[in-house]
Amino acid sequence: MSGHDSAAPVTSAPPKELRRTVGASVVGTVAEYYDFFIYGTASALAFNEVFFPEVDSAVGMLAAFSTYAVGFFARPLGGLVWGHIGDRIGRKKALVFTLLLTGLGTFAVGLLPTYDQIGIWAAVILVLVRLIQGFGVGGEQGGAVLLTAEAAPPARRGFYASFVQLGSPAAYLIPTGLFALLTTQLSDEAFLAWGWRIPFLLSALVVVIGLFIRLRINESETFKAAKDTQAAQTAPVKLLLRDNRREVFGGLFTKFVEAAVFPFYTVFLVAYAKDQGVDSGMVLNAVLIAIGAELVMIPLLGRLTDRVGRRPVYLAAAVLNLLLVVPAFKAIQTGDMAVIVLLLIAGLAFGHAGTYAPQASYFPELFPSVARYSGISIVWQFGSMLASGPFTVVATALLLAGDGSFTWVAVYVAALIAVSILALCFMPETAPGRRGGKEYAHWPQVTHDTTASEETAPIGAGRH
Repeated sequence: MSGHDSAAPVTSAPPKELRRTVGASVVGTVAEYYDFFIYGTASALAFNEVFFPEVDSAVGMLAAFSTYAVGFFARPLGGLVWGHIGDRIGRKKALVFTLLLTGLGTFAVGLLPTYDQIGIWAAVILVLVRLIQGFGVGGEQGGAVLLTAEAAPPARRGFYASFVQLGSPAAYLIPTGLFALLTTQLSDEAFLAWGWRIPFLLSALVVVIGLFIRLRINESETFKAAKDTQAAQTAPVKLLLRDNRREVFGGLFTKFVEAAVFPFYTVFLVAYAKDQGVDSGMVLNAVLIAIGAELVMIPLLGRLTDRVGRRPVYLAAAVLNLLLVVPAFKAIQTGDMAVIVLLLIAGLAFGHAGTYAPQASYFPELFPSVARYSGISIVWQFGSMLASGPFTVVATALLLAGDGSFTWVAVYVAALIAVSILALCFMPETAPGRRGGKEYAHWPQVTHDTTASEETAPIGAGRH
């Protein structure tokens, strides 16, 4: 059984509260992805020598990336647990705890003893910290977009919720810049001795700022209105599997394209450039330029979903990503900076952003309010685990198996994208503006003691 129409008008939080909620959600997402990117970068630059020095360098690198992958596989469990807490106890409470787990876990990595100090136990502790981080991250992203989506005016939900997605590209730029600065200013010995710890320790600053903002926001009014209903007494996951199987599995498969193409454009193509004898530093600079363009495009594409619908934007971007797979490899082979920049802008600022921006409003709108946190977390974390978690390992193995030919990697990427395209063809449109002002799933009426304005008016009360 799919979601059902809800014709009741839904108002947003007052403008000041809405802005605060958006800010809190963005900071939390930055903290989550700061961990994600900082660990991946450190794995490539230092962890093979710091935690696995007694093995061959290639084996050490594989071991370092394996501990990185461990965090991905803890995320679905975190998604289930924090989703349940968010649906039964509150969005805000869940997000405070997930921020603490994620941020303090990242900080703890910067304090870990090395292999030279305690032997193999250093790697064991690293894995345990990664599991804790992954468990915390499992409830972070879904909760952050949900809190913003539930506070936003329905007519502009796609626009406001998309701001949360800025956290990922913004967080990519921060650790990349930090590590670039450290590796150029420090000797190799100093970097391996203590320099690699600095970006991890700085995560404490992100946690403090995030907590300061999150503790000042109010609980979701939509959650308050829904928590006392009869449906709220049913376990959220049980409710989803009974009434929303189409949305759960369809949403999970639509996640594949976005979860796969980001590591493809930002990580794998850099490694492929090095394999092809192309300056990987130049490609990384091209990635940074394209990420900057994506920061501009995400809210614009989010606004577009309010006007034309979530599915058309999502589907068009998925098709664009499919069309760019082979040209991406060809662009790298040219070694031409201008060609690579244009390809990556197309892939990241339009292809990835076009699938990423709609998710912030599309996934919340798929599920009823009493199980919405759980629904988003399942879709987000299981989709990421399957499509993104093993991506770099599988793609690298396929490149090696093909003796450097990109054919099998292209097939792998295209297959993941095709799954999402097919799933989107069977998924519903959820944007209230494209449904005559009606919500796709149950979204309780919320009232505030503020005068409706263009910012807070229900669908149809202005903005034509």
